[in-house]
Amino acid sequence: MYSVKYRQENAHDESIWSVAWAKPDRTDFLVTGSLDDRVKVWRWSVDHCELLHTLEGHHLGVISVDTSRDGTLAASSSMDAQIRIWDLQSGKQARFIDAGSVDAWTVSFSPDGKLLATGSNVARVNLFEVSSGNKVTTLNTEGQFCMSLAYSPDGSLLATGSVDGVINVLDLTAGQLRHTLVGHAMPVRALQFTPDGQHLITVSDDTHVKVFSVAKGELVATLSGHSNWVVSLAVHPDGQQIATCSSDKTVKVWDLAGRQLKNTYFEHNDQVWCVRYNSFGNRLVSVGDDKLMAVYDVP
Repeated sequence: MYSVKYRQENAHDESIWSVAWAKPDRTDFLVTGSLDDRVKVWRWSVDHCELLHTLEGHHLGVISVDTSRDGTLAASSSMDAQIRIWDLQSGKQARFIDAGSVDAWTVSFSPDGKLLATGSNVARVNLFEVSSGNKVTTLNTEGQFCMSLAYSPDGSLLATGSVDGVINVLDLTAGQLRHTLVGHAMPVRALQFTPDGQHLITVSDDTHVKVFSVAKGELVATLSGHSNWVVSLAVHPDGQQIATCSSDKTVKVWDLAGRQLKNTYFEHNDQVWCVRYNSFGNRLVSVGDDKLMAVYDVP
């Protein structure tokens, strides 16, 4: 069972929609993005978080944040249609990308850190070069508004989830659609590959968690337990468990192999928007509309 290690009340002035871990050295960093237009960088120290940087520049709420695998950079996207890339050590902006009025939603670094993908309100995925900020290519997807996306561990596949429930798996090497997955009929808020790349986990407003076989493009399991929208998920680095969070104000942890619910946590008093494991898998963080950032110890 997880235990709550730390609670940062009022981590932002408004709702916190996104969070990501980074590890540029031996210390864990946390990056949060909020509707108060700010990105904050926190350093985890033994049993508490220390605020290092408050990053300003966005003019509307920050929707999504992600960090590069080497832990040196963070990317943020906002409802102002801008993408900003930040140097985590200095707290300075490293790159600015004007993605266009409908072309910046969820952002994700490629595993090698060279590209940044962002979903579009018009069923596109744009890939930008991190070093220059230049657009490399645009991928068209089936479905509508692309709300969520995730790279496979080896970077060869990109999965997208749309507002109408359509899930696509794009083969980046071949430049074509590999699978369209059927399982949700409502917005797919988040998705993530397992560390071995064999399964894709998705969550939706339909309250369900789905597990798909990547090789076959087939649904293999449905996990039910939330009572409202499921808006984020995190896969543990060992691939044996996942965490989800919901508009029902809870964080749930699931045994992926056994396909069953392990525990439910009630730290938040409002919608929980995002959950993430750190790279070692010994901590989980959750953030939400109540402006709370909660960090859990993972046994």
